[in-house]
Amino acid sequence: MKEIKETAALETKCLHSGYTPKNGEPRALPIVQSTTYCFDSTAHIAALFDKPTECMYSRFANPTCDAVEKKIAALEGGVGAMLTSSGQAASLCSILNVCSAGDSFIASSTIYGGSINLFGFTLKKLGIECIWADPKATPEELDKLFKPNTKAVFGETIANPALTVFDIEKFAKAAHAHGVPLIVDNTFATPILCRPFEFGADIVIHSTTKYMDGHALQGGGVIVDSGNFDWAASGKFPEFTEPDESYHGIVYTKEFGNMAYIIKARMQLMRDLGCYAAANSAFLLNIGLETLPVRMRQYCKNAEQVAKYLTTVDKIKKVSYPELESDPEHELAKKYLPDGCSGVITFEIKGGRETAMKFMDSLELASNVVHVADIRTCVLHPASETHRQLTDEQLAAAGIDAGMIRFSTGLENVDDIIADVKQAFDRI
Repeated sequence: MKEIKETAALETKCLHSGYTPKNGEPRALPIVQSTTYCFDSTAHIAALFDKPTECMYSRFANPTCDAVEKKIAALEGGVGAMLTSSGQAASLCSILNVCSAGDSFIASSTIYGGSINLFGFTLKKLGIECIWADPKATPEELDKLFKPNTKAVFGETIANPALTVFDIEKFAKAAHAHGVPLIVDNTFATPILCRPFEFGADIVIHSTTKYMDGHALQGGGVIVDSGNFDWAASGKFPEFTEPDESYHGIVYTKEFGNMAYIIKARMQLMRDLGCYAAANSAFLLNIGLETLPVRMRQYCKNAEQVAKYLTTVDKIKKVSYPELESDPEHELAKKYLPDGCSGVITFEIKGGRETAMKFMDSLELASNVVHVADIRTCVLHPASETHRQLTDEQLAAAGIDAGMIRFSTGLENVDDIIADVKQAFDRI
């Protein structure tokens, strides 16, 4: 087989990018279940420690993982990618690759609750400050948030669970005006619904545990480098442009050009933190990626019908789904998500926390789980589960009401999904 062209459609890339079997080789991506690789000479291995061009140890790279990384990079339109053990690990490494103790970065206040805790508490202990930004802030308001030590801006394409749509171009312009990169968590949208690099983002991350895997089989994350940010021109990142004493004095921008960010992440952070993805996990992820375009279209179709039904229920005080014309995020969704807004809906039940929990316990088809973006419909109560570590003020800032339910529409027949929701409402 010949390599897939860069101009190929996403559906084709999902099936063919990353791995091209040679004559007589297996059609399906093989699992290379090995930590170790053999070489004929000491000099060969020594050269790889100077400049890694082959797999030498699976904490750095594995052939199965490498193929999936190449596929995801192709889907996002990036120059390289690095799989991690979880979405949280991807978020952490994306920031640590540019920030050190004494630095700061800006993040949208409506991002995932786990990221809020990671950025606002754990990184604070490491001496890295997170400056929270209202996603609806004006360019002038954003400009005032930057400090001399600010090294990045972070946002989420579709916020989990508030479902605010991130204005990528606005935040990219603000970041670039101050010489720093924009990092976007594209988990809910996936590259099928939005490709943030096309709107000015520099780095994209995903929790591959969600739609990319789709089947709730294994946790994982990925960081994708656009290759577009000029680290040398910025003048704020000497760790990219000066010798790395921990890696034989290598200068990343000199040795790796526009792949400096992703190579540095692998050679420094993956080496030291060890949050790598297993080969078998990458193999399972690849199976999910192969059907991603088909699944995303159906998620969106089902969710739109469910959302429209929810707007007719008098026991609900608010439904959030950007595809709805009445949703305040609809205009941004038309710009950034013209093909759909994923399968996730949030709605607020009248009666608050207790009523919301009773509704969830009354569902029969939908699963009450700590998960989202699955092939099966699942629900979660953020205020008492994923975001329970947040204060009331932080919940409000993240757009979370005590009666809010995150409803992840699956691939069941939509009539069955709606019937399950209806019977649960009848019981509260």
